Amino acid sequence: MMRALLASCPLACALPAAAATGCIDAAGLTGVNLAGAEFNAKRLPGVMHKDYTYPDRAELAYFASRGANVIRLPVRWERLQREPGGPLDAAETGAIAKVVDAAASAGLCVILDVHNYGTYRGQPIGAPAVPPETFIDLWLRLAQRFPDASQVALGLMNEPHKLPIAAWADVAGQTLAALRGAGAQHLVLVSGGRWSGVHEWHKTHAGATNAGAFAALRDPLGRMAIEVHQYADGNFSGTGKKCQPPARFDNMFRAVADWARANGQRLFLGEFGVPAEAGCLATLERMLELVSDRSVWLGWSYWAAGRWWGDYPLNVSPKNGADAAQIEVLGRYLGR
Repeated sequence: MMRALLASCPLACALPAAAATGCIDAAGLTGVNLAGAEFNAKRLPGVMHKDYTYPDRAELAYFASRGANVIRLPVRWERLQREPGGPLDAAETGAIAKVVDAAASAGLCVILDVHNYGTYRGQPIGAPAVPPETFIDLWLRLAQRFPDASQVALGLMNEPHKLPIAAWADVAGQTLAALRGAGAQHLVLVSGGRWSGVHEWHKTHAGATNAGAFAALRDPLGRMAIEVHQYADGNFSGTGKKCQPPARFDNMFRAVADWARANGQRLFLGEFGVPAEAGCLATLERMLELVSDRSVWLGWSYWAAGRWWGDYPLNVSPKNGADAAQIEVLGRYLGR
C-alpha cells in the first residue's frame, strides 16, 4: 500500500505552484494548542461534539487577535483512520478541513498533531498489529488530503513514550523520507522520544538519548524541526500547582539550543504551560525569553487552550469574556 502511494506521487501535483508565507516560510511560529479533538481517548472512535470536539471560528479568531500565527491541533489516529492502513475517515478529515479553512481566514497556520503517544489503540508502533508501515501510510494519506504546505504543518507524533527512543527515531526518519519521496513539501515536526522533555534531552534511556538519536536526522528540503516539550512544575509533568523558579530552566534550555546549533537542527517548543500563579507566570516569561532566538527556535505553541477544558489550570481560553492571566505574558511574545 505504501509503495503504491509513493509511486503515484499525488502530492507534488496537488501542491500550489508557489506556497504563500505561512507554515513553511514564517520567520517564527507562535501560538497555542487548541485541544479537544483528542479528548476521551477511552471512547474510540467516539462521537464528535459529544466525546470530543474541534475548535470553532470564534476560538481561532480570539487567538489570532492576540497575535498568534499558529495553532497546534491535537487529533487521534484512531479517529482519523478507523483501522491501520485503511482509508481516512471522511467526517474526521472534513472537520479538520473546516478548522484549516477557518484558520487560514484568520491568518493562522495549523500543525496537525497526532496525539497518540506512539500507539494505536494501546499497541505501540512496531507491534505486530501496528507495523511502522501503517504509521507511514497514515501520514502519506494526511499529506495528500491536506497538501497546502503554506497552511498545514505535520506534527508526526506527540510524546511517543510507548516505544524506545531509538525505535521512534528510526520510524520518524522513515516517515520523513517517505513524505519527501511522495512530494510533500510541508514543515515536519519530529518529536523527541519519550515525553520529548528538554530537561532530559541528554539523559540515557534503554541505551539511547534524544541528543544522540536525532543529531543526524536530516530533511532534504530543510523544512523540519525537532519538537521538544517542557513543563515547569516540580516533576516537569504539567500537573503541579507550583512552578520551579525561572533560573531553573536556563541551563537546560541553553543545553538543548547548543545541541541544535552543533548538529544543524532547529527546535520547536510544542508544549509548555503554567497555572495562573505569580511565581509560575515569572517562569513562563523566562521560558519565552529562552526560546526567542529564531536562529535556533522556530517557535512555540502553549499548552493549552480550548472551550472544553473547564477549570483546567493551564487553560488560556477566555472565561466570561475575561482573558486568562497567562495571556498577558504570552501576548508580549506572540507574533515576535
